[in-house]
Amino acid sequence: MTYDLLVHGGRVVLEDGVRHADVAVRGERVAALYPPRAAPPAACVVDAAGMFVLPGLIDSHVHFRTPGLTHKEEWATGSRAAAAGGVTTVIDMPNTQPPLFTPQDAYDRHELIKGSSLVDYRFHAGVDPEHVDAVAEFTPKEATSVKVFLTGHHTAPHVLSDPALLDRLFKLAAERQLRLLFHAEDDAVFRLLDQWQGPPAAPLDYERHRPRTGAIVVVARLVELVHRHGTPAHVLHVSTTEEADLLTAAAAAGLPVTFEVTGHHLTFTDDDTRALGPRIRLSPAIRGRKDQDRLWRAVAGGEAATVGSDHAPHEAGDKLLSAADAPPGLPGVQELLPALFTGLRRRHPADSDERLLTIVQRVIAREPARLFGLSGRKGRIAPGLDADLVLFDASAPWFMEPQLVQSKCGWSAYEGRSFTGRVVATIRRGQVVYSDRTGAPVFGPADGMWLAPAEPAVGQPTAQDPEGR
Repeated sequence: MTYDLLVHGGRVVLEDGVRHADVAVRGERVAALYPPRAAPPAACVVDAAGMFVLPGLIDSHVHFRTPGLTHKEEWATGSRAAAAGGVTTVIDMPNTQPPLFTPQDAYDRHELIKGSSLVDYRFHAGVDPEHVDAVAEFTPKEATSVKVFLTGHHTAPHVLSDPALLDRLFKLAAERQLRLLFHAEDDAVFRLLDQWQGPPAAPLDYERHRPRTGAIVVVARLVELVHRHGTPAHVLHVSTTEEADLLTAAAAAGLPVTFEVTGHHLTFTDDDTRALGPRIRLSPAIRGRKDQDRLWRAVAGGEAATVGSDHAPHEAGDKLLSAADAPPGLPGVQELLPALFTGLRRRHPADSDERLLTIVQRVIAREPARLFGLSGRKGRIAPGLDADLVLFDASAPWFMEPQLVQSKCGWSAYEGRSFTGRVVATIRRGQVVYSDRTGAPVFGPADGMWLAPAEPAVGQPTAQDPEGR
Protein backbone atom coordinates (compact mmCIF):
# COMPACT_ATOMS: atom_id res chain seq x y z
CA MET A 1 0.00 0.00 0.00
CA THR A 2 1.53 3.29 -1.14
CA TYR A 3 0.11 6.76 -0.65
CA ASP A 4 0.50 9.67 -3.05
CA LEU A 5 1.73 12.09 -0.39
CA LEU A 6 2.84 11.87 3.22
CA VAL A 7 3.26 14.95 5.42
CA HIS A 8 5.72 13.61 7.94
CA GLY A 9 6.95 14.68 11.36
CA GLY A 10 4.67 17.61 12.17
CA ARG A 11 2.31 18.50 14.99
CA VAL A 12 -1.15 18.28 13.48
CA VAL A 13 -3.82 20.78 14.58
CA LEU A 14 -7.06 18.80 14.93
CA GLU A 15 -10.51 19.67 16.24
CA ASP A 16 -9.79 18.01 19.58
CA GLY A 17 -6.25 19.26 20.06
CA VAL A 18 -2.75 19.01 18.65
CA ARG A 19 -0.83 15.79 18.30
CA HIS A 20 2.26 14.41 16.57
CA ALA A 21 1.07 12.53 13.51
CA ASP A 22 1.79 11.84 9.86
CA VAL A 23 -0.91 12.80 7.36
CA ALA A 24 -1.32 10.34 4.49
CA VAL A 25 -2.96 11.54 1.27
CA ARG A 26 -4.41 9.58 -1.61
CA GLY A 27 -5.59 11.57 -4.60
CA GLU A 28 -7.12 14.81 -3.32
CA ARG A 29 -8.21 13.56 0.10
CA VAL A 30 -6.73 12.81 3.48
CA ALA A 31 -6.62 9.02 3.62
CA ALA A 32 -5.42 8.44 7.19
CA LEU A 33 -3.55 9.82 10.17
CA TYR A 34 -0.72 7.67 11.52
CA PRO A 35 1.45 7.82 14.61
CA PRO A 36 4.91 9.18 13.78
CA ARG A 37 6.98 6.82 11.61
CA ALA A 38 4.14 4.26 11.38
CA ALA A 39 2.82 5.20 7.93
CA PRO A 40 3.36 3.02 4.84
CA PRO A 41 5.48 4.40 1.98
CA ALA A 42 4.38 7.36 -0.13
CA ALA A 43 5.33 8.54 -3.60
CA CYS A 44 6.13 11.99 -2.19
CA VAL A 45 7.15 12.83 1.38
CA VAL A 46 6.94 16.39 2.72
CA ASP A 47 9.08 17.02 5.79
CA ALA A 48 7.14 18.90 8.48
CA ALA A 49 9.61 18.35 11.32
CA GLY A 50 9.51 21.25 13.80
CA MET A 51 6.35 22.64 12.26
CA PHE A 52 2.62 22.63 12.87
CA VAL A 53 0.28 21.23 10.24
CA LEU A 54 -2.89 23.31 10.06
CA PRO A 55 -5.96 22.65 7.94
CA GLY A 56 -5.98 24.79 4.82
CA LEU A 57 -7.41 28.16 5.78
CA ILE A 58 -10.69 29.55 4.47
CA ASP A 59 -10.83 33.28 3.96
CA SER A 60 -14.55 33.92 3.66
CA HIS A 61 -14.17 37.63 2.85
CA VAL A 62 -12.08 38.59 -0.18
CA HIS A 63 -12.49 41.04 -3.06
CA PHE A 64 -10.45 39.56 -5.92
CA ARG A 65 -11.86 42.23 -8.28
CA THR A 66 -12.89 39.97 -11.19
CA PRO A 67 -14.64 41.15 -13.32
CA GLY A 68 -14.23 44.81 -14.12
CA LEU A 69 -11.65 45.89 -11.54
CA THR A 70 -8.69 43.76 -12.55
CA HIS A 71 -6.35 46.76 -12.60
CA LYS A 72 -6.46 46.41 -8.80
CA GLU A 73 -6.24 42.61 -8.52
CA GLU A 74 -6.60 39.49 -10.64
CA TRP A 75 -7.36 35.93 -9.58
CA ALA A 76 -3.87 34.80 -10.52
CA THR A 77 -2.28 37.36 -8.18
CA GLY A 78 -4.95 37.27 -5.49
CA SER A 79 -4.70 33.50 -5.27
CA ARG A 80 -0.89 33.71 -5.10
CA ALA A 81 -1.27 36.01 -2.08
CA ALA A 82 -3.78 33.58 -0.57
CA ALA A 83 -1.57 30.53 -1.05
CA ALA A 84 1.44 32.39 0.39
CA GLY A 85 -0.68 33.06 3.48
CA GLY A 86 -1.80 29.45 3.97
CA VAL A 87 -5.27 30.04 2.51
CA THR A 88 -6.56 27.21 0.29
CA THR A 89 -10.18 28.39 -0.14
CA VAL A 90 -11.60 31.88 -0.62
CA ILE A 91 -15.17 33.14 -0.82
CA ASP A 92 -15.35 36.16 -3.10
CA MET A 93 -17.60 39.16 -2.62
CA PRO A 94 -20.17 40.26 -5.23
CA ASN A 95 -19.34 43.97 -5.66
CA THR A 96 -17.51 43.81 -8.96
CA GLN A 97 -18.34 45.41 -12.32
CA PRO A 98 -20.84 44.00 -13.13
CA PRO A 99 -21.87 42.71 -9.70
CA LEU A 100 -22.90 39.12 -8.99
CA PHE A 101 -26.69 39.49 -8.74
CA THR A 102 -27.94 36.38 -10.58
CA PRO A 103 -26.98 32.71 -10.89
CA GLN A 104 -25.75 33.38 -14.43
CA ASP A 105 -23.38 36.00 -13.04
CA ALA A 106 -21.79 33.26 -10.91
CA TYR A 107 -21.25 31.01 -13.93
CA ASP A 108 -19.84 33.94 -15.90
CA ARG A 109 -17.39 34.76 -13.12
CA HIS A 110 -16.29 31.14 -12.91
CA GLU A 111 -15.55 31.14 -16.65
CA LEU A 112 -13.27 34.13 -16.15
CA ILE A 113 -11.49 32.53 -13.19
CA LYS A 114 -10.99 28.89 -14.13
CA GLY A 115 -7.43 27.96 -14.95
CA SER A 116 -5.96 30.94 -13.10
CA SER A 117 -6.58 30.21 -9.42
CA LEU A 118 -4.15 28.50 -7.07
CA VAL A 119 -6.92 28.13 -4.49
CA ASP A 120 -10.45 26.73 -4.46
CA TYR A 121 -13.28 29.24 -4.38
CA ARG A 122 -16.92 30.05 -3.87
CA PHE A 123 -18.97 33.22 -4.25
CA HIS A 124 -21.26 35.26 -2.04
CA ALA A 125 -24.23 36.47 -4.06
CA GLY A 126 -25.19 40.12 -4.06
CA VAL A 127 -28.57 41.78 -3.81
CA ASP A 128 -29.84 44.26 -6.38
CA PRO A 129 -31.88 46.93 -4.55
CA GLU A 130 -34.06 47.23 -7.67
CA HIS A 131 -34.76 43.46 -7.85
CA VAL A 132 -34.56 42.01 -4.36
CA ASP A 133 -36.62 38.94 -5.32
CA ALA A 134 -33.79 37.77 -7.62
CA VAL A 135 -32.01 36.22 -4.62
CA ALA A 136 -34.67 33.48 -4.68
CA GLU A 137 -33.20 32.22 -7.97
CA PHE A 138 -29.93 31.03 -6.38
CA THR A 139 -29.38 27.33 -5.73
CA PRO A 140 -26.68 25.99 -3.38
CA LYS A 141 -24.45 25.42 -6.41
CA GLU A 142 -24.14 29.14 -7.09
CA ALA A 143 -24.35 30.55 -3.55
CA THR A 144 -25.56 29.77 -0.05
CA SER A 145 -25.03 33.32 1.19
CA VAL A 146 -26.01 36.84 0.15
CA LYS A 147 -23.96 39.96 0.89
CA VAL A 148 -25.95 43.12 1.65
CA PHE A 149 -24.47 46.63 1.70
CA LEU A 150 -26.38 48.98 3.99
CA THR A 151 -23.98 51.79 3.18
CA GLY A 152 -21.91 52.41 0.08
CA HIS A 153 -18.48 53.53 -0.99
CA HIS A 154 -16.25 53.64 -4.08
CA THR A 155 -16.61 49.97 -5.07
CA ALA A 156 -20.00 49.29 -3.44
CA PRO A 157 -22.65 51.53 -4.99
CA HIS A 158 -25.61 49.13 -4.60
CA VAL A 159 -27.03 50.03 -1.20
CA LEU A 160 -30.21 48.50 0.22
CA SER A 161 -31.71 51.36 2.23
CA ASP A 162 -35.49 50.76 2.05
CA PRO A 163 -36.68 49.15 5.34
CA ALA A 164 -39.54 47.37 3.54
CA LEU A 165 -37.15 45.81 1.02
CA LEU A 166 -34.80 44.75 3.80
CA ASP A 167 -37.70 43.04 5.57
CA ARG A 168 -38.62 41.36 2.26
CA LEU A 169 -35.06 40.13 1.84
CA PHE A 170 -35.06 38.56 5.30
CA LYS A 171 -38.26 36.72 4.47
CA LEU A 172 -36.96 35.45 1.12
CA ALA A 173 -33.63 34.34 2.60
CA ALA A 174 -35.40 32.39 5.33
CA GLU A 175 -37.54 30.62 2.72
CA ARG A 176 -34.54 29.80 0.49
CA GLN A 177 -32.23 28.88 3.40
CA LEU A 178 -29.74 31.58 2.51
CA ARG A 179 -27.42 33.15 5.04
CA LEU A 180 -27.39 36.95 4.93
CA LEU A 181 -24.07 38.78 5.29
CA PHE A 182 -24.04 42.45 6.16
CA HIS A 183 -21.86 45.46 5.78
CA ALA A 184 -23.74 46.83 8.77
CA GLU A 185 -23.47 50.60 8.74
CA ASP A 186 -26.32 53.03 8.21
CA ASP A 187 -26.13 55.04 5.02
CA ALA A 188 -28.70 57.57 6.25
CA VAL A 189 -26.64 58.32 9.37
CA PHE A 190 -23.56 58.99 7.27
CA ARG A 191 -25.41 61.17 4.76
CA LEU A 192 -26.82 63.23 7.61
CA LEU A 193 -23.35 63.75 9.08
CA ASP A 194 -21.91 64.68 5.70
CA GLN A 195 -24.63 67.29 5.16
CA TRP A 196 -23.88 68.79 8.54
CA GLN A 197 -20.07 68.82 8.62
CA GLY A 198 -18.93 68.32 5.03
CA PRO A 199 -16.29 65.82 3.85
CA PRO A 200 -13.28 64.93 6.03
CA ALA A 201 -10.37 67.30 5.51
CA ALA A 202 -7.66 64.94 6.83
CA PRO A 203 -7.27 61.20 7.48
CA LEU A 204 -7.68 61.71 11.21
CA ASP A 205 -11.14 63.21 10.56
CA TYR A 206 -12.40 60.13 8.74
CA GLU A 207 -13.56 58.18 11.81
CA ARG A 208 -15.61 61.20 12.95
CA HIS A 209 -17.42 61.16 9.60
CA ARG A 210 -18.02 57.39 9.70
CA PRO A 211 -18.52 56.86 13.44
CA ARG A 212 -19.54 53.83 15.47
CA THR A 213 -23.08 55.21 15.63
CA GLY A 214 -23.73 54.07 12.07
CA ALA A 215 -22.79 50.50 12.92
CA ILE A 216 -24.54 50.23 16.28
CA VAL A 217 -27.94 51.40 14.99
CA VAL A 218 -27.88 48.90 12.14
CA VAL A 219 -26.79 45.94 14.26
CA ALA A 220 -29.67 46.59 16.67
CA ARG A 221 -32.06 46.69 13.70
CA LEU A 222 -30.63 43.45 12.26
CA VAL A 223 -31.03 41.63 15.56
CA GLU A 224 -34.71 42.59 15.56
CA LEU A 225 -35.14 41.32 11.98
CA VAL A 226 -33.42 38.02 12.80
CA HIS A 227 -35.77 37.65 15.77
CA ARG A 228 -38.78 38.31 13.53
CA HIS A 229 -37.85 36.02 10.62
CA GLY A 230 -35.39 33.49 12.02
CA THR A 231 -33.03 34.18 9.11
CA PRO A 232 -29.35 33.36 9.80
CA ALA A 233 -27.27 36.55 9.64
CA HIS A 234 -23.51 37.06 9.72
CA VAL A 235 -22.27 40.60 10.42
CA LEU A 236 -19.00 41.39 8.71
CA HIS A 237 -15.98 43.38 9.93
CA VAL A 238 -17.39 44.24 13.37
CA SER A 239 -15.32 47.15 14.63
CA THR A 240 -16.79 48.33 17.95
CA THR A 241 -17.35 47.11 21.47
CA GLU A 242 -21.07 47.79 21.27
CA GLU A 243 -21.57 45.67 18.13
CA ALA A 244 -19.69 42.75 19.65
CA ASP A 245 -21.74 43.01 22.85
CA LEU A 246 -25.09 43.19 21.02
CA LEU A 247 -24.32 40.27 18.73
CA THR A 248 -22.93 38.12 21.53
CA ALA A 249 -26.04 38.80 23.60
CA ALA A 250 -28.31 37.96 20.65
CA ALA A 251 -26.50 34.67 20.04
CA ALA A 252 -26.70 33.83 23.75
CA ALA A 253 -30.46 34.40 23.52
CA GLY A 254 -30.65 31.72 20.83
CA LEU A 255 -30.82 33.89 17.70
CA PRO A 256 -28.96 32.63 14.59
CA VAL A 257 -26.52 35.54 14.45
CA THR A 258 -22.75 35.33 14.06
CA PHE A 259 -20.06 37.87 13.35
CA GLU A 260 -16.68 38.36 11.75
CA VAL A 261 -13.67 40.39 12.84
CA THR A 262 -11.00 41.38 10.32
CA GLY A 263 -7.26 41.14 10.61
CA HIS A 264 -7.09 44.88 9.94
CA HIS A 265 -9.26 45.87 12.90
CA LEU A 266 -7.27 43.49 15.10
CA THR A 267 -3.97 45.01 13.93
CA PHE A 268 -4.48 48.76 13.52
CA THR A 269 -5.92 51.47 15.76
CA ASP A 270 -6.46 55.19 15.35
CA ASP A 271 -2.86 55.65 16.56
CA ASP A 272 -1.70 53.96 13.33
CA THR A 273 -3.82 56.38 11.31
CA ARG A 274 -1.52 59.17 12.45
CA ALA A 275 1.42 57.39 10.83
CA LEU A 276 -0.20 55.69 7.81
CA GLY A 277 -3.00 58.12 6.94
CA PRO A 278 -5.34 57.18 4.09
CA ARG A 279 -3.21 54.08 3.42
CA ILE A 280 -5.25 52.34 6.15
CA ARG A 281 -8.58 53.97 5.46
CA LEU A 282 -11.19 51.26 6.02
CA SER A 283 -14.93 50.88 5.91
CA PRO A 284 -15.86 50.44 8.76
CA ALA A 285 -13.28 52.89 10.04
CA ILE A 286 -10.29 51.98 12.20
CA ARG A 287 -11.32 52.41 15.86
CA GLY A 288 -9.54 52.96 19.17
CA ARG A 289 -7.57 50.72 21.49
CA LYS A 290 -10.52 49.77 23.70
CA ASP A 291 -12.50 48.55 20.70
CA GLN A 292 -9.52 46.57 19.49
CA ASP A 293 -9.14 44.94 22.92
CA ARG A 294 -12.80 43.91 22.84
CA LEU A 295 -12.41 42.38 19.39
CA TRP A 296 -9.42 40.34 20.51
CA ARG A 297 -11.44 39.03 23.46
CA ALA A 298 -14.23 38.07 21.06
CA VAL A 299 -11.80 36.09 18.91
CA ALA A 300 -9.99 34.33 21.76
CA GLY A 301 -13.19 33.64 23.71
CA GLY A 302 -15.21 32.16 20.87
CA GLU A 303 -17.73 34.99 20.43
CA ALA A 304 -16.49 35.90 16.94
CA ALA A 305 -17.27 33.06 14.55
CA THR A 306 -14.79 34.02 11.84
CA VAL A 307 -11.77 36.19 11.15
CA GLY A 308 -11.55 37.37 7.55
CA SER A 309 -9.06 39.47 5.65
CA ASP A 310 -11.53 41.72 3.79
CA HIS A 311 -8.78 41.64 1.15
CA ALA A 312 -9.68 44.78 -0.83
CA PRO A 313 -6.65 45.95 -2.84
CA HIS A 314 -6.46 49.34 -4.46
CA GLU A 315 -3.68 50.88 -6.50
CA ALA A 316 -1.18 52.67 -4.26
CA GLY A 317 -1.85 56.02 -5.95
CA ASP A 318 -5.56 55.81 -5.15
CA LYS A 319 -4.78 55.39 -1.45
CA LEU A 320 -2.77 58.61 -1.50
CA LEU A 321 -5.67 60.74 -2.66
CA SER A 322 -7.33 63.24 -0.32
CA ALA A 323 -9.05 62.01 2.82
CA ALA A 324 -12.44 62.33 1.12
CA ASP A 325 -11.40 60.56 -2.09
CA ALA A 326 -9.07 57.74 -1.00
CA PRO A 327 -11.03 54.49 -1.38
CA PRO A 328 -11.46 52.37 1.74
CA GLY A 329 -9.89 48.91 1.83
CA LEU A 330 -6.54 47.16 2.19
CA PRO A 331 -4.96 44.00 0.84
CA GLY A 332 -4.73 41.39 3.58
CA VAL A 333 -5.25 37.75 2.55
CA GLN A 334 -1.50 37.05 2.61
CA GLU A 335 -1.07 38.68 6.03
CA LEU A 336 -4.16 37.19 7.73
CA LEU A 337 -2.58 34.15 9.41
CA PRO A 338 0.66 35.80 10.59
CA ALA A 339 -1.22 38.89 11.84
CA LEU A 340 -3.71 36.77 13.78
CA PHE A 341 -1.15 34.38 15.25
CA THR A 342 1.33 37.14 16.13
CA GLY A 343 -1.41 39.13 17.85
CA LEU A 344 -2.60 36.12 19.82
CA ARG A 345 0.95 35.37 20.93
CA ARG A 346 1.54 38.93 22.11
CA ARG A 347 -1.74 39.09 24.00
CA HIS A 348 -1.55 35.61 25.51
CA PRO A 349 2.16 35.07 26.26
CA ALA A 350 1.43 32.39 28.85
CA ASP A 351 -0.54 30.23 26.41
CA SER A 352 1.08 27.51 24.32
CA ASP A 353 1.33 27.75 20.56
CA GLU A 354 -0.87 24.64 20.45
CA ARG A 355 -3.73 26.43 22.20
CA LEU A 356 -3.36 29.57 20.08
CA LEU A 357 -3.39 27.56 16.87
CA THR A 358 -6.62 25.83 17.89
CA ILE A 359 -8.14 29.34 17.94
CA VAL A 360 -6.72 30.01 14.47
CA GLN A 361 -8.11 26.69 13.25
CA ARG A 362 -11.55 27.57 14.57
CA VAL A 363 -11.92 31.09 13.15
CA ILE A 364 -10.26 30.72 9.73
CA ALA A 365 -10.95 27.07 8.94
CA ARG A 366 -13.61 25.15 10.84
CA GLU A 367 -16.24 27.85 11.36
CA PRO A 368 -16.09 29.39 7.86
CA ALA A 369 -16.54 25.86 6.49
CA ARG A 370 -19.53 25.29 8.75
CA LEU A 371 -21.23 28.61 8.02
CA PHE A 372 -20.82 28.43 4.26
CA GLY A 373 -21.64 24.82 3.47
CA LEU A 374 -18.12 23.42 3.10
CA SER A 375 -17.72 21.32 6.24
CA GLY A 376 -18.20 18.13 4.21
CA ARG A 377 -14.77 18.63 2.65
CA LYS A 378 -12.94 21.66 4.11
CA GLY A 379 -11.96 23.25 7.40
CA ARG A 380 -10.54 20.26 9.28
CA ILE A 381 -7.87 17.60 8.94
CA ALA A 382 -9.68 14.26 8.93
CA PRO A 383 -9.88 11.17 6.72
CA GLY A 384 -12.24 11.73 3.81
CA LEU A 385 -11.83 15.51 3.68
CA ASP A 386 -9.82 17.45 1.14
CA ALA A 387 -6.08 17.30 1.73
CA ASP A 388 -5.75 21.04 2.39
CA LEU A 389 -2.77 21.46 4.69
CA VAL A 390 -0.50 24.29 5.84
CA LEU A 391 3.01 23.79 7.17
CA PHE A 392 3.52 26.58 9.69
CA ASP A 393 6.74 27.43 11.53
CA ALA A 394 5.30 29.04 14.66
CA SER A 395 8.63 30.27 16.01
CA ALA A 396 10.01 31.94 12.87
CA PRO A 397 10.42 35.74 13.16
CA TRP A 398 10.20 37.84 10.00
CA PHE A 399 9.35 41.28 8.63
CA MET A 400 6.80 42.11 5.94
CA GLU A 401 8.85 43.65 3.14
CA PRO A 402 7.61 45.05 -0.20
CA GLN A 403 9.29 42.29 -2.23
CA LEU A 404 7.22 39.67 -0.39
CA VAL A 405 3.88 41.12 -1.52
CA GLN A 406 2.09 38.80 -3.96
CA SER A 407 -1.02 40.92 -4.58
CA LYS A 408 -1.14 42.80 -7.88
CA CYS A 409 -1.52 46.11 -6.04
CA GLY A 410 2.12 45.70 -4.94
CA TRP A 411 1.88 47.14 -1.44
CA SER A 412 0.92 46.11 2.09
CA ALA A 413 -0.16 48.21 5.06
CA TYR A 414 1.84 45.71 7.15
CA GLU A 415 5.18 46.63 5.54
CA GLY A 416 7.85 46.99 8.20
CA ARG A 417 5.85 45.08 10.81
CA SER A 418 7.42 42.10 12.54
CA PHE A 419 5.62 38.77 12.70
CA THR A 420 6.17 35.51 14.47
CA GLY A 421 5.06 32.46 12.52
CA ARG A 422 5.69 31.80 8.85
CA VAL A 423 3.93 29.71 6.22
CA VAL A 424 6.48 27.25 4.81
CA ALA A 425 4.18 25.32 2.47
CA THR A 426 0.54 25.26 1.40
CA ILE A 427 -1.05 22.08 0.06
CA ARG A 428 -4.41 22.27 -1.72
CA ARG A 429 -6.22 19.00 -2.42
CA GLY A 430 -2.99 17.06 -2.19
CA GLN A 431 -0.91 19.40 -4.39
CA VAL A 432 1.77 21.74 -3.12
CA VAL A 433 0.66 25.15 -4.39
CA TYR A 434 3.15 27.21 -2.39
CA SER A 435 6.52 26.38 -0.88
CA ASP A 436 9.22 28.63 0.54
CA ARG A 437 11.98 27.00 2.54
CA THR A 438 14.85 29.07 1.14
CA GLY A 439 13.46 32.56 0.58
CA ALA A 440 12.59 31.82 -3.04
CA PRO A 441 8.86 31.01 -3.18
CA VAL A 442 7.64 28.37 -5.63
CA PHE A 443 3.99 28.16 -6.70
CA GLY A 444 2.11 25.12 -7.95
CA PRO A 445 -0.62 24.50 -10.54
CA ALA A 446 -3.41 27.07 -10.98
CA ASP A 447 -6.21 24.51 -11.08
CA GLY A 448 -8.28 25.67 -8.14
CA MET A 449 -11.91 24.66 -8.46
CA TRP A 450 -15.33 26.22 -7.95
CA LEU A 451 -16.71 24.40 -4.93
CA ALA A 452 -20.26 23.26 -4.40
CA PRO A 453 -21.51 22.43 -0.90
CA ALA A 454 -21.21 18.66 -0.60
CA GLU A 455 -20.70 15.83 1.83
CA PRO A 456 -17.90 13.28 1.23
CA ALA A 457 -18.69 11.15 -1.80
CA VAL A 458 -19.53 7.44 -1.47
CA GLY A 459 -16.32 5.43 -1.59
CA GLN A 460 -14.17 8.20 -0.17
CA PRO A 461 -11.97 7.36 2.82
CA THR A 462 -13.42 7.66 6.31
CA ALA A 463 -11.97 7.47 9.78
CA GLN A 464 -13.24 3.91 10.09
CA ASP A 465 -12.15 2.85 6.59
CA PRO A 466 -8.98 4.69 5.49
CA GLU A 467 -8.97 2.83 2.17
CA GLY A 468 -12.51 3.90 1.20
CA ARG A 469 -13.64 0.32 0.67
